[in-house]
Amino acid sequence: MKCLIIAAGRGSRLSSRGDSKPLVPLLGLSLIERVILTAQESGLTDFYMVTGYNGDKVRDYLSRFSHRRSIHIIHITNQEWEKGNGISVLKAKELLHEHFILLMTDHVFDKSILVNLMHERVADGEVMLAVDYDLKNDELVDGDDVTKVLVEDSRILDIGKNTKNYNAHDTGIFLCSPALFGAIEESIQNGDTSLSGGVRVLARKRKAKAFDIKDSYWIDVDDEKTFRRAENRLLATFKKTTDGPISRYLNRPLSTRITRYLLKTDITPNSASFFSFILAMVGAFFFFLEGYSNLVIGATLAQVSSIIDGCDGEIARLKFQVTEFGGWFDAVLDRYADAFLLFSLTYHVYVANRDISALFIGFLAIIGTFMNSYTADKYDGLMKRKLGPGKCYFRMGRDVRMFIIFLGALLNQPLTILALIALLMNGENIRRIVVLHKNG
Repeated sequence: MKCLIIAAGRGSRLSSRGDSKPLVPLLGLSLIERVILTAQESGLTDFYMVTGYNGDKVRDYLSRFSHRRSIHIIHITNQEWEKGNGISVLKAKELLHEHFILLMTDHVFDKSILVNLMHERVADGEVMLAVDYDLKNDELVDGDDVTKVLVEDSRILDIGKNTKNYNAHDTGIFLCSPALFGAIEESIQNGDTSLSGGVRVLARKRKAKAFDIKDSYWIDVDDEKTFRRAENRLLATFKKTTDGPISRYLNRPLSTRITRYLLKTDITPNSASFFSFILAMVGAFFFFLEGYSNLVIGATLAQVSSIIDGCDGEIARLKFQVTEFGGWFDAVLDRYADAFLLFSLTYHVYVANRDISALFIGFLAIIGTFMNSYTADKYDGLMKRKLGPGKCYFRMGRDVRMFIIFLGALLNQPLTILALIALLMNGENIRRIVVLHKNG
């Protein structure tokens, strides 16, 4: 299915961030890049881009982007960009002769909306608009500026910014048949050049359908307020069901703040993974040295490494650079870091006390840690199947281990650290075995 994206307007309310709204950067990517890459992740491959204001600059930028990302983009120029957005849609009439997706360049949205919408069917002569029935969503939606929609039995009866009677919001995400072009032409004859005008024409013919986005998010990035809302919402998506308690309430809030600044640089996800690994290795080096101060320095570096370890995935998802290798590479480095940290901590305790039992406790901590990582895959898969996507569940993993090392070092209790990690990790592994056995 082809995708038409409207990127012709001026966007004066965001002019402080750039002279071309589609190119305004949002967490490491321009608005237009973010829309295209979200659509690509949803399964779309052919993109038709309508540009107008500052068109040469936008088209040049997109040409470089399409080459870099190997994305097929066909450019359409709208010299009448100051008129309603229906004119921009109409410029694609001669190029789109089958059903297509229509998106706005300044709308940030959950890709699940598009994935689910593409599974819907519209007859020839119809359009389907993704709508949001949550009228109280003031956190993400500007109620004064949003386009309102009146829906009855999944049919659109009316649409417009000034519509008085409504029960949904327009998300700007459409599944269209070519009949939309004729409807816009009819609307233009009546003096209305907006896309909503064309949809109203189809609504009067009972040819405009509504699709409920349910709990998925979307944001029309129109001004500074909605820009900040989009930033915060995208960063909030990093709360994973597999996050342990320390990661969820301490590490993740800190890592997202760090990621916000790293996105302004050329740092790659794999670079962030490697930097986290180096911090952990330096921390392990300090454990090999005697004394309380070296213990605290090493533990602090280990905890900072644990926080930075969340940045690689955040950068990858925000910049659409997620790869199977990246996830595997991060996991391999984590295992090496865990081994060196616990071995060096065991050595630190043994040198201080010359107690052979410290070596045994350290061994239990190391083997428990490695088995904790080994059992995580099956356990996480079971929990996701049982609870459904997006649901949190009890999990004890690397974030807890690192925090125990940090807290125990501050209290100058290195042997207690090893004993606690050995007890908790092996106990967690036994619990997972029991849970998996009970569930077949």
